[in-house]
Amino acid sequence: MGDTFATGKVSVAGVATFGVGEAPGYSTIELAAQATRMAMADAGVSLPQVDGLFICLPDDLFSALSLAQYLGIHPRFTDNNRNGGSSFLSHLVTACAMLDAGYLDCAVIAYGSNQRSSGGKLATPAGADRWDAPYRPRYPVSLYALAAARHMHRYGTTREQLAEVAVAARQWANTNPEAFAQGPLTVEDILATRMISTPISVGDCCLVTDGAAALVLRRTEDARQGQDAPVPILGAAAATWYNSVTQAEDLTVTSARESGARALAMAGLTPADIDVVQLYDAFTINTILFLEDLGFCKKGEGGDFVSGGRIAPGGSLPVNTNGGGLSCCHPGMYGMFTMAEAIRQMRGIAANQIEGAETALAHANGGTLSAQATVVFGSPATV
Repeated sequence: MGDTFATGKVSVAGVATFGVGEAPGYSTIELAAQATRMAMADAGVSLPQVDGLFICLPDDLFSALSLAQYLGIHPRFTDNNRNGGSSFLSHLVTACAMLDAGYLDCAVIAYGSNQRSSGGKLATPAGADRWDAPYRPRYPVSLYALAAARHMHRYGTTREQLAEVAVAARQWANTNPEAFAQGPLTVEDILATRMISTPISVGDCCLVTDGAAALVLRRTEDARQGQDAPVPILGAAAATWYNSVTQAEDLTVTSARESGARALAMAGLTPADIDVVQLYDAFTINTILFLEDLGFCKKGEGGDFVSGGRIAPGGSLPVNTNGGGLSCCHPGMYGMFTMAEAIRQMRGIAANQIEGAETALAHANGGTLSAQATVVFGSPATV
C-alpha cells in the first residue's frame, strides 16, 4: 500500500484557536467560524479561496453544510465525518490527499464547542453497543476504566503512575496563558479525588471547557503566502478497530499501533526522531496507552515511562506541552488542539516552546479507544 499523499507536499498555512476555556454567549458554529476567520487571516487567504471545508460540531449533523452557509462560501467538497476526537486528524488525511491530487486548492478544518458555558454533558451516542447497557457503564469513563484496570492487572501499572500524567500536564499548563486549569497539583492530590469508575477518579479525567480551533491547508508552494512559514505535513494515517472498547481483542492495545506506524513510515521517521508529542489525554490512561502503541516505549512500560518527570517540563520527551485535555482545554472533542499545539511548536511560537524542535507528532482518539489518527509535522526547515 502506497502513501496517501506526497510527504511535505501539503502544509499548514494558518492556525488559530479561539474561546479556549469559557466563551459564554457563543454558539458552536460561531466559535468555529471565529477560529476559521482567524486561521484564514494567518494564512493570508480570503473566503472565496476556500474550496474544501471539513468540520464536525457537537450539535449539528450537517455541520459542514451549516458552516459553508454561515461563511457564505460554495466549497467544492465538504466533510463532517464524525469519529469523535480523532475526526479532525482524519479530516486532515482526506484534505491532504485531495490537495495533493489537485482537486482542492485551499482546505479548512474547523471545530467549535460551548460545552462548558452551555452546561452540556457528553451523552451516550445513539450507536453505542446495546449489549453494554445492562452493565450500566458510565459513558465514556467506565469503558476507559476497563482498559486502565486491565493494564494495571497485566503490567503492574499503579494509580500513582496514572497520576503522574495529570501532574505533568498541569506543570505544562502552569506556564501556558491559554490553559484553563492552573495551580499546584501533586500525585497525592490526584489520588485523593473522588473515584468515578475504578480505577479512574476525578483527577484522572479531562476538563470540560469551551473552545474552537481551525487550520488552513494548502499545497506547500502556495502556503508560503501566509504570515508565517508553512508547516509541512510529513505523514498522516488513521485506523479504526471497533466502536465499543468492550469489543477489543486486547484492552491494552489500540489502533494507534497501526495509525502511528503508518504515519511515521510515511514521514520516514521513527519515534526516536520525534522532538515533541501531543496526545489526546481524555483520561490519564490514554497517555500511557498511546505512548506505548506509538512506539515511544514498549507495551507495559508506559507507567514507568511517564514517571519521574520524563514527560513533564525538563523531561526527556515533552508531551502535551500546552497542558493537554487534562489541564489546557477539552471542549467535547480535543483532537484539533493536539494539532494546533504541534503546529505552534514547529513554528517556534508555542507558549512552552521546545528549543530546536524540528518534528512533532499529534495523535487523537475517537469513540472509546475506537478510532485513532496520527499526524507528523515538520518544521519549515524539513522540506
